This record gives sequence, C-alpha cells and structure tokens, in this order.
Amino acid sequence: FYTKEEILAMYLNQFDFLYNAVGIKSAAFTYFGKTPAELNVQEAAMLIGMCKNPSIFNPILRSNSPLPLERRNTVFQQMVKAGYLTEAEADSLSLLPIRTSFHKTDHKQGVAPYFREHLRKIMMADKPDRSDYASWQYAKYRDDSIQWEKNPLYGWCNKNRKPDGSHYNIYTDGLKIYTTINPVMQRYAEEAMQEHLAGTLQPAINRERIARGGDPFSSSISAEQRKSILHRAMRQSERWRVSKEDGLTEDQILSQFHRKTKMQIWSWQGMRDTVMTPLDSIRYVKGILRSGFVAMNPHNGYVLAYVGGINFSQFQYDMVSDGRRQTGSIIKPYLYSLSMVDGASPCDQILHVQRSYKLDNGQYWTPRNTNHRRIGEMVSIQWGLQNSDNWVTAELMSRTSPITFKRLLESFGLRGPIEATMAMSLGTPEATVGEMVSGYTTFVNDGVRVDPVLVTQIEDMHGNIVATFTPQMTEVLTADAANKMLYMLQNVINGGTGGRLRSSFGLQMPLGGKTGTTQNNSDAWFMGFTPDLVAGCWVGGEERSVRFNSMAFGQGAAAALPIFGKFIKKVYSDRNLGYLVNIPFRMPEGFSPCADAGGGEAVEVFEGIPSDSLGSNSDYSF
Repeated sequence: FYTKEEILAMYLNQFDFLYNAVGIKSAAFTYFGKTPAELNVQEAAMLIGMCKNPSIFNPILRSNSPLPLERRNTVFQQMVKAGYLTEAEADSLSLLPIRTSFHKTDHKQGVAPYFREHLRKIMMADKPDRSDYASWQYAKYRDDSIQWEKNPLYGWCNKNRKPDGSHYNIYTDGLKIYTTINPVMQRYAEEAMQEHLAGTLQPAINRERIARGGDPFSSSISAEQRKSILHRAMRQSERWRVSKEDGLTEDQILSQFHRKTKMQIWSWQGMRDTVMTPLDSIRYVKGILRSGFVAMNPHNGYVLAYVGGINFSQFQYDMVSDGRRQTGSIIKPYLYSLSMVDGASPCDQILHVQRSYKLDNGQYWTPRNTNHRRIGEMVSIQWGLQNSDNWVTAELMSRTSPITFKRLLESFGLRGPIEATMAMSLGTPEATVGEMVSGYTTFVNDGVRVDPVLVTQIEDMHGNIVATFTPQMTEVLTADAANKMLYMLQNVINGGTGGRLRSSFGLQMPLGGKTGTTQNNSDAWFMGFTPDLVAGCWVGGEERSVRFNSMAFGQGAAAALPIFGKFIKKVYSDRNLGYLVNIPFRMPEGFSPCADAGGGEAVEVFEGIPSDSLGSNSDYSF
C-alpha cells in the first residue's frame, strides 16, 4: 500500500502542466525558473490549482483571464481549512498578482539534442511487427528485431514493467537516466563541426554554386534529374501538404512555389529574413552541407560525443544512427584485416598493376586508380593501405570471396543490406557513422568490437536502480591480425592519406585512422582513433548530387578529417579530461608486424600525392 503522501508525489510527478512540463519539478522550472524547493507559497498554490485543468487555469495561456488568479486563491482557502495558512495570511496572499518567469522547455535545444532524440526513440520502441514496415523495409524490420532481442536498451520502456504491472514511460514516471555523454567533449565536437563547415566548407561549396548560377547540384547530373529532385522536395514540404488540404490543385500549388514571399532561412550565422520563392528556398536548403560525428571509448563503449547533424532545430535527420551513406575507402581496413587473419603480413609484396578480374556472371571487373606512382613495381600491403590504393585492394579482394567479406563486414557491425560483390572492397556498402565507429574499436581492442553504450543506469522516482547497462562485445579478429592492422593504420596517419593530422593540426599523440571518399566526392569520411578514443565523421549533401567539383575540398582528408583533428586537439588540450599525449597503444612487447613475412622490403614512407594526379572521379580511392 502507498501512503497519502506517496500517492500525491506520484500524481504530481506524472501530471502534465503543458509546454512539455511533465511533473512538478519540470513545471517549477517552466513557469518560474525555480526548483520545487525554491517556490514560494503563491507559486506552489498556482501549480496545484492548475491540476484541476492545466489549460483553463494556465497563467500563460489565460494571461488576460481572471480564472488562474481565482483558482490560485481557492487553493489558499483550502490551505486555511487544512491549517497551513491563517485567514489573514490567505487574504494578504490573495491580493498578490500572479508573476511567472516562463521558460518553455524546447527539446530541440540543450546538450546533445540528436543524442537525446535517438535515446528517446530507442527506449520507447515497440516490439517490431512486420505489418508496421513497408514491403521494401525487410532489412530494417530484421535489424530492429535483432535489436529488440539483443539490445537491452532498445524498447526498454516496453520490455520492463513497474511494480504495478504497467510499462515505464520516460515522460511521466520521473525516471533518472544516466547517459554516457561527456558535456565538455560534446561541446568540443559541436564546435569542431561548426568551425570547419561554417568557416571553410560551406563558403567553398557556395562559391561553386554561384559559379553554376545558383544551382546547388553537380553539373554532372541532367536537367531532368534536377527537376525530379526539386519536385520531390516540393511534394514532401509542409507548404505542399497544407495547400493540398486547403483544396488547391497541383497547378495552383506549383504556382505558389514560384511566387516570391517573405520568409526566414537558416544560416550558420543565424536565422535570416529574406524574400525569395519557396522553390528557391528548397534550392538553398539542398545546398547546405550536412555532417555526422560520434566519439566513443573503445574499451567500455561509452558514447562520449554525438552530433547527428549541423542543427537539430532545422535538420532533424540523424546522420550518426539513421543516415546510411556509401563508405568509400574507410571500409578497406576491414578487407586488409581479413588478409591478416589469413596469414598475410603488412610487408607482403604485390605487383602494382591494373588487373581485370572475371566475375561469376562472365563479365570482368577492372578497377581504376588515382595513384599513378610505382606502376609495375612490387609494393607492400602496407603501402597499399597507406596510400589507399585500389589496385592493391582489388588484388586482396580477389584472394577471398565476396560472401566471406560480407560476413566479416557484418561482424564489424554493418547492419544494412550488403550486396556481395568484388566492388565491396572499394566502398560500395552503406553504413552509418555509428556503425563504423563501433567497427573501428576492433583495431584498438585486440580484435574485439564493442557496441556503443548510451546509458549506464536508470533510477525510478524513488532513487531505486531499475536497470544497469554493460558493454556488449564481439570477437571479430585474432589479436595478431588486429595488432597488424593497428600498426598499418598508424602509418596511414604518420605517412599516408591522413598525414594532415600531423602537418596541419600538429597532433603529437599516437594516432591511427583512414580517410574515405566516394564516387564523385558525394561522401567524405574520416575514421580516427587514439589509444582511448575512437571517432568518426561524415560530410556530404542531403542529396548525393550536392558535392564538390574537385577533391581539393571534396576528399575525406579535406572535408571530414579536419573535424576529427579539431576535436582531438581540443580534447587533448583540456587537462581536466585526462587524455595524455604520451600514452601509447597497447601492443604486445616485442611485437613485429612482419615477423612472419620471410624478409621483404621495409614499409615505405608516404611520399605525398601530387595535386595534378587527383581527378574529379575518386572511384572510392581515398
């Protein structure tokens, strides 16, 4: 049985006071900017009075009505009857006006809004039912079903019951959820993204757009393709939906989209008042670059920083957990690790020439390359990864099977559909930033991948711990193969395509990583890690046709790597965070990556890529 006080506390902790203020604590802040303990008598009486009807007796909604004041004064009279006030005190308090300090709770603001929204969706997810998914969403249904069975946080509210037998509700049950986000590192991640996109990338792609006459799309797509993209965006807009509900014909709606009107548009400098057609506003928004970034502890899986996009209020699609894009060359280390498992070493030699590989359907696959150095020479596997070389990668792919590689990718944490082809090795599979960051923890953990941990524990309204969460781990590689990959990925930074982290950012701590760029610069990636941090970043347009014309800005080393570099520099410069530049990677004493290679040349030093060798077609090379 519950006492009267406990019943009252439970009621007040679940009551909806409007404006996203659920519970007395939230209401005290929303209406007065205070904690419950800081409320005076008249403020507390007003909130209690609202419990009869939070709309009719709401001092914000009914600011010109006498009802909120009358209701508050009625509460004073009830307090007199209960002995909490004297008649004189009640009469005196009744003369006071209602004074509020309104703080509307906006879940689009605050710390890590993308993370909080992702957490909300995960915790409140229902058990997947095939009938709730479209016919083409079988892969998502399968993945959600696996998450329901294996991820204790997924659907937590619907998997667990309170003592009274009902399910938990994150809005009304007064739960205290302890997340893994580090607020300081979260701020550094958001700053790094803003500094690079607002300061460098967006101005650069704006210049290209102006040169094309204001069109945000690449000149490589046809006029019909542009028209199709814009028409689809118009039909998906709120303006189209409202106009359709108002009974307008399609021609009338299209006419509206070509008529100039006053509006506000978002920019990195803030909201701007302007006059333009709704169609031009769509073009403008399409031209804004998007990004996703996440950082986690590779040993316990704690997600420390999570930036799902550039501005949650305006762009709520989450590129960390929801957005799937082609991976480009950041997937190559997965293939190289398969070679290491099969007994290869970084020093094994491969003839650096273009080859054609016969496929099962009788056709031939002949991958291109942007690396024109050392053609016809013997090069090491290390050199191939260090320079993100397509020919070396393709040769390694020919030594295994697409099915075997597909299974390895799934072990590394890729959860989307994967077509088992030779071209997988050059980056055709799609993945989220979160999946790739989880996968790269394998290289720091002796071959063991750790799943992201978002929450450490949950307490109920009474302070009782009702759930705790520990990292889930998957053995992907042998420790020896993982250490060989760790060695090679360090050389990508120390003398390969990731060298800008040393030369441009002056980072001195041990580092490993990999750049990635997809066809025509549609997607720019960088995956990087230190001994105690793994982070990944993606940069690109909402549409794949919104991209840089050249690799000067479009490649992963230019578009995504600087965000990682800025973030790591901020983190390691903050002594309070405790990351030290002199902490080495954990590797076995006396480890030699080429001990079983039977000799061979030493691993080559990266010579740099001549700027005139970079074409506009990357063919998944960097």
